[in-house]
Amino acid sequence: MLTHPLFDKLTTLRLFGMLAALKELLNTSETDRLSFEDRLGLLVDREITARENRQLASRLKKAKLRQHACIEDVDFRHRRGLDQALFMQLSQCAWVKAHQNVIIIGPTGVGKTYLACALAHKACREGYSALYFRLPRLLQELSLSKGDGRYTGLLKSLARADLIVLDDWGLKGFSVDQQHDLLEVLEDRHGLRSTLITSQLATDHWHELITNATVADAICDRLVHNAHRITLKGESMRKTKNQLT
Repeated sequence: MLTHPLFDKLTTLRLFGMLAALKELLNTSETDRLSFEDRLGLLVDREITARENRQLASRLKKAKLRQHACIEDVDFRHRRGLDQALFMQLSQCAWVKAHQNVIIIGPTGVGKTYLACALAHKACREGYSALYFRLPRLLQELSLSKGDGRYTGLLKSLARADLIVLDDWGLKGFSVDQQHDLLEVLEDRHGLRSTLITSQLATDHWHELITNATVADAICDRLVHNAHRITLKGESMRKTKNQLT
């Protein structure tokens, strides 16, 4: 059988993984030793792997994680109070499947964003969709979207993501409009999706950020009560790296 027409057909069907595997087989002298079933199984496995890799790349591209972080590179040696057992448990992503939340609290420079991105990266590897935002930028985007008609669509896209990361929670108090926007986002996700928060401010002080006590109770209720907590401490890791340099 002529191979080039077959290559063209596989390309037309977008079976790129199978195409690459077939070319490798044809260039291997040991191909004849494999049974038809083994060769077919190899082609199918490569196609599945190629599709999974493309899907992962697409999820990571859409997530727009601030840092290229992964679970395997997390530093547990630095003295910052990171509970390795808890963190590795969270890396299994059962909390995402159960629509629970994670809150990472700690001073600046102790790696909150990196840990958040590592957990989001792992969620993408497990097949979940994720979105990363610095909360001040998201609130600004929500405000702007009201003027150009994107507000409802933006809320829907936030509601669909299996996991959203809200970084830099509580750098300053929320305006009245921001409080209501934030409640809309969390209400759509409560019990249906997962949210990961990083903040320098302990949860006991979150009410101070929100002037409306009723809205503050509603926001905290949707975030805190079903959340796993990671509390960090110690000096900035950036300071340590600068000293080493």
